Amino acid sequence: ELYTGGDGLGRGYLNRPELTAEKFIPDPFSEDRTARLYKTGDLARYLPDGNIEFLGRIDHQVKIRGFRIEFGEGESVLGRHPAVEEAVAIAREDVPGEKRLVSYVVSAQEAVSPSELRQHLKQSLPEYMVPAIFMKLDALPLTPTGKVDRRALPKPDGVLTGLIENFVPPRNPVEAVLAHIWEKLLRLKQVGVYDDFFEWGGHSLLATQVVARVDQTFEVEVPLRVFFVKPTVAGLTEVLENYETVPGRVSAISHILEKIDAMDVEDIQEMLHDKKKS
Repeated sequence: ELYTGGDGLGRGYLNRPELTAEKFIPDPFSEDRTARLYKTGDLARYLPDGNIEFLGRIDHQVKIRGFRIEFGEGESVLGRHPAVEEAVAIAREDVPGEKRLVSYVVSAQEAVSPSELRQHLKQSLPEYMVPAIFMKLDALPLTPTGKVDRRALPKPDGVLTGLIENFVPPRNPVEAVLAHIWEKLLRLKQVGVYDDFFEWGGHSLLATQVVARVDQTFEVEVPLRVFFVKPTVAGLTEVLENYETVPGRVSAISHILEKIDAMDVEDIQEMLHDKKKS
């Protein structure tokens, strides 16, 4: 943590003695008992050449899935990627009880793939510190004082504009159903058949939900370890094709979806109301 001191240090916060006592601490390096050091709340480190590198803020820490994450460390590593001009990360809880680490990137190139950024981060950081979502921005929003306005960072739109890799839509009913499951769990607007579940923000807890929903939908038990080996819609479709019950289930699901597509909003609401009463 970075501290400042010396003759030019301020005296404290106006009419806030408790905050002054918390932030302006006795200077252990001075013989003057009245000397103080100011706790800036900034994280920094010395470089071999003697310069000091700013890493982030102490208060930019959050706990996600039991792991404590320091935003500044990830932002620093991401900023060293040659295609990244600026990067900032925050924890979003757009759905109550579900925190996700989201990284906002100002890129030096027109497009940067999420997989490339993730691989870059994984070389220096543990898996839990790698963002679930990457969003490309033309510029980071700033406060009047020139700092990044984290409150003004946009909500992920579910399409990851500017960071989408080659998108291949579902080509058959099985892939369509699996893609729908992924979209709901990953909170994305579209999922390609070759998109890696874990590259788009999935983790082990969500993977168990995928397997559970596949079991409910197709009435087959796919081992979790198989999903880790084939973490794409296309790969899991290949696995499901070996189960005899799948074609019949897909036919029934397709019929239901076609029926819903032909209904208007009032008909759907009435059907749900009748279902709830029964």
